[in-house]
Amino acid sequence: MTGFRLDSGSRFSFWAREAEATRTEQGAGSRPDEFGGHISTELRINDRIRVPEVRLVGPNGETVGIVPTDQALKLAQEADLDLVEIAPMGKPPVCKLMDYGKFKYENAQKAREARRNQTNVVIKEMKLRPKIDAHDYETKKGHVVRFLKAGDKVKITIMFRGREQHRPELGFRLLQKLAEDVEELGFVESSPKQDGRNMIMVLGPHKKKAEAKAEVKAAKEERRAEREAEAAEERAAQAERTSVKPAAQKKERGRSENLDPEIEA
Repeated sequence: MTGFRLDSGSRFSFWAREAEATRTEQGAGSRPDEFGGHISTELRINDRIRVPEVRLVGPNGETVGIVPTDQALKLAQEADLDLVEIAPMGKPPVCKLMDYGKFKYENAQKAREARRNQTNVVIKEMKLRPKIDAHDYETKKGHVVRFLKAGDKVKITIMFRGREQHRPELGFRLLQKLAEDVEELGFVESSPKQDGRNMIMVLGPHKKKAEAKAEVKAAKEERRAEREAEAAEERAAQAERTSVKPAAQKKERGRSENLDPEIEA
C-alpha cells in the first residue's frame, strides 16, 4: 500500500480500525471470546449471507433445493420474508424463508416461559446444639416446618463442642426427634452422618416447589377474598345503619318551673 507507514502508531490505528469494523459488522448480540474477538450469537440474515449458494427451505418447511444466494434473496423479497441462515455449518449452508422478527419474538416468549416453569432447588440450613432447650427447639422446628411447606430442602446440622463430641448419640436422637415431628411435611433424604465436629441430616419436602408455590398463592388469594368479603359486609352494615337511623327528635320547650318554693312564680 503506497504511503502506508508501519510505525507503532499506524499499526495500532490499523488494528483498532479493523476491530471496530468487525464489531460494527457483527452488531448487537455478539460476545467476546477468550482471544478478545467477538463471536456473533445472531443468525445471519438477508444481505449478511455471503456464500454463493444455499440449501433453501420454504416457509412451511418444504425443501426447495440448492439455489444461488441471490436467487434465494429474490424469492424472500417476493414473499415479503427474510432469508435466514439456520445451519451455517452445512455444505452449502441451510437457509429458510421466514419472518425473522416473528421468529425472534416467539423464541423469546418460549425462553421466558421456560424460565418461569424452571424449578430451582433451594437447600435451607438449620443449626442446633445437642443440649438445646425446649423453647429454642420449638423455634427451630417452626423454621424447618416453614421451609418444608415452601417446598425447600432443609439441611439440619448438629454442632458438637468440647466434651459433646464424645456423645454423638445426643445429636442422633435429636435429629430423629425432629424428623418424626415434621414427618407429615418432609422425609429424611439423607440419613444422619458425622462430618467432623458436626452431624448432618437432610430433609426433603413431600411436595414439589411448584406445588408449594401454587398452594401458597391459592392461600393468599383466599385470604384476600375473605378480607374483601368482610370489608364489603362492613360497608353494607354501615350503609344500612345510616339509612335506618331515626331523625333526632327536638325536645319540646315548656314553661320554666321555679325550683325554689320560696320564690313566687
